[in-house]
Amino acid sequence: MSKPELAKYKDRMDKSVTSLKEDFGGLRTGRASSSLLEGIVVDAYGSTMPITSCAAISVPEPRMISVNVWDKGLVISVEKAIRNSGLGLNPVTDGTTLRVPIPPLTEERRKDLVKIAGKYAEEKRVAVRNIRRDANDDIKKAEKDSHISEDEQKKMITEIQGFTDAAIKRIDEQLKIKEAEIMQV
Repeated sequence: MSKPELAKYKDRMDKSVTSLKEDFGGLRTGRASSSLLEGIVVDAYGSTMPITSCAAISVPEPRMISVNVWDKGLVISVEKAIRNSGLGLNPVTDGTTLRVPIPPLTEERRKDLVKIAGKYAEEKRVAVRNIRRDANDDIKKAEKDSHISEDEQKKMITEIQGFTDAAIKRIDEQLKIKEAEIMQV
């Protein structure tokens, strides 16, 4: 092993922060969003597939999602998958198109969503800290194997800590924005 590449650890931390945005996209905020349905899997042709592989999702108005199923035989499977997704949505079938009205959120549901958002953010904070731990282990090993000096080790560990602090700060900022979005009436 040679001198550790700090950029790869920064990239991994950045990916954790980016994946948080995707997780938050699946949280319902009372407004229609195509990302709300993207995580749903449909039983189709004897296996499971993402809903985006068998239907087009669009948002024609702020409180309505439209799902155009490409194969008429899958309409019932797609409707069932949306109903059973745990999102509290009830699609209305109109031929090969499903209209999914987005009901307004109750205060209790908003609080639950804030808790879920907090849980997602904490998972990403833990992931970032695990990346920091991996980086520090590699740096210490490189110093032990005489690939870097003790001064370089200290400098690199300080730099990794800076990456960690920045990533966690971005996670906290995203969480604050999402909480405000959820609690907005």
